[in-house]
Amino acid sequence: MKRITVLLAEDHMIVREGFRKMLELEGDFEIVAEAPNGRQAVALARKFHPDVVLMDIAMPLLNGLEATRQVLKALPVTKVIMLSAHSDDAYVKNATESGAVGFLLKQTSAHDVCRAIREVQKGKTFFSPSISRRQDRIHPLSPDRDGGFSKKAAVLTSREMEVLQLIAEGKANKETADELGIGIKTVEKHREHIMQKLDIHDTAGLTRYAISAGIIENSVQLTIV
Repeated sequence: MKRITVLLAEDHMIVREGFRKMLELEGDFEIVAEAPNGRQAVALARKFHPDVVLMDIAMPLLNGLEATRQVLKALPVTKVIMLSAHSDDAYVKNATESGAVGFLLKQTSAHDVCRAIREVQKGKTFFSPSISRRQDRIHPLSPDRDGGFSKKAAVLTSREMEVLQLIAEGKANKETADELGIGIKTVEKHREHIMQKLDIHDTAGLTRYAISAGIIENSVQLTIV
């Protein structure tokens, strides 16, 4: 029987090890690679072509939402299951709009994690039971001046999503430029475009937006909030 190949993308090593050991107990899974950040997740997915990616929603360098978009652009047949400690409707909606076919809370049982991988591999969707029970109540969310979740997130380019994440993580323009290998003026132009597209015109608002959309975790909050 062909085993289901899995890529684990999770920045917390202890969590990643827990998932790996749990899946290794099953006979039909093969862990082909592990990634501690979104950029490595994309690179390793392109290298190993996994059947399924377990993708943490908030990771350094590149968040799981944008990493999912890039993985699926390169590998349309790969299935992505998003992992999060939060079950907010905004997180779930943003994950599915990024292309994820599953959404699991990190406290989900081992049984449900294994079941989720098998189900999405068959072409189905799978959500943690507590999320699944309220799926029929999920509705489009409206933007607010504080940077609440909006479908407008989908209009940002991949580069703009990367810049937005680094802004929300408190990186200065020079740090962002060095991180992405682009010029400072290019960063400033991306920043200007992001603010125009989201109709948010200060760093604090962009940070709150990034948190509400699941681009960075609630714990990554700076003194600007």
